[in-house]
Amino acid sequence: MPATAAPSPTGHPAYSDTFRCTPHSASEARSLVRTALYAWTLDDLTDTAALITSELTTNTIRHTASRTMRVTITRLEPELIRIGVVDKSKKFPVPCKPTDEETQGRGLAVIERLAHRWGVDPLPWGKRVWAELGRRTDATGTTR
Repeated sequence: MPATAAPSPTGHPAYSDTFRCTPHSASEARSLVRTALYAWTLDDLTDTAALITSELTTNTIRHTASRTMRVTITRLEPELIRIGVVDKSKKFPVPCKPTDEETQGRGLAVIERLAHRWGVDPLPWGKRVWAELGRRTDATGTTR
């Protein structure tokens, strides 16, 4: 499916698309995010944004009974984006503390480490899990 730009209710530039909850959809969602970041010349955020997108979509695929999910990437400020995944489950994600031997359960910890902040918004039909990231400015005013 091609990525489509759509105005968001807040007036921020955004890209969004609906995907089936299948493992292949994580790849399609990453492509949507890459397209938006390229269009906004925020290419340096691509790797981190793609990893966050993978974790958000994988959580939806594995832990909800939703048949579809809506993935959005919104440019909140010139150098700040928000990636969101909407599904029809009202069950909020819960961070886990897996043992060293466990191979799953680290997704929210990865998001916590990479994102400036993340959260969950309840919706009448489910929820939106989101994460924000962007370029940071250091004390000298230099963007990094």
